[in-house]
Amino acid sequence: MRTAFAVAVAVAALSWTSAAWTSDARAFEPNQPTCIAPASPGGGFDLTCRIAQRSLEAVDLLPSPMEVTFMPGGIGAVAYAHMNSSRIDEPNTIVAFSSGSTLNIAQGKFGVGLDETDARWLATVGADFGAIVVRAESEFETLDDLLEAVQDDPSGLVFGAGGSIGSQDWMKAALLVGSVGVDPRELRYVAYEGGGKSKAALLGGHIDVFPGDVSEMTGELETGTMRILAVLAPERLPEPFAEFPTAREMGYDVEWTIFRGFYMGQEVSDEAYDWWVSQFETLYESPEFQRVRAEQGLFEFNLAGEPLDAYVRESVVEMRDLARATGLIE
Repeated sequence: MRTAFAVAVAVAALSWTSAAWTSDARAFEPNQPTCIAPASPGGGFDLTCRIAQRSLEAVDLLPSPMEVTFMPGGIGAVAYAHMNSSRIDEPNTIVAFSSGSTLNIAQGKFGVGLDETDARWLATVGADFGAIVVRAESEFETLDDLLEAVQDDPSGLVFGAGGSIGSQDWMKAALLVGSVGVDPRELRYVAYEGGGKSKAALLGGHIDVFPGDVSEMTGELETGTMRILAVLAPERLPEPFAEFPTAREMGYDVEWTIFRGFYMGQEVSDEAYDWWVSQFETLYESPEFQRVRAEQGLFEFNLAGEPLDAYVRESVVEMRDLARATGLIE
């Protein structure tokens, strides 16, 4: 027979879970909210987490400060596997992802047996666009100059970016050189773990061209250490990028749009998932979030919850078709 004391202890124990609860027992709040950037510091995943951290805290949508941690490996593959093993139902953690993640998933690079159904796709924080970047002192003044050199000697320059052959950064270069009749398999390409290391390699002279993202370039443009030859957007972007031509307006039919956002473990409860979705939906209406997003060079792209889940699944199908067209998968 259980005593009243034993019952009280059992009830108290049940109240201590990995999540924190408000005075309303039905209301979820995360305990020690965390954002995982699945790469080294300084690149696009870091930027994505920092946007969430800064804006959610500024608008007072978190019960406690958000921690940003780093989990490099496979441009997101290690983090995806980790979330499907150690944190599959953990409600306090969100993980940054991008359209590059969906490209890797489409090619089966996120682990045997893992695909787009193995996450709860949470929310976006904006859109980004590809950029073709060189050092400020590079001999290449225009995209025409660069592509003429590639045509003359496809292996004469070194391209480098975050991700191996088949990643979205490689795909930007492949589509660009392909537009002038060069087989992308002839390029010299060096893979790095994220945009931060790629930019360091460019500044150090280890690579000649960085097919990165516009949002990653804000700091380098301010210091004048790098130069954007073209952005891979459908039309010219607003300030501070308005001076940079698109590849399309220069006669090269190449675009690359990147969306950035977050996912959670596939077995996270509806209660926790819906709480996070609600916070991001509230965040989208905040002038503070819009200011932070603009400061980081991102553009409006707001999807949360089920609409994002459907969008990601459709994107993976499109990426599989693109991977087949470039010979990356059969």
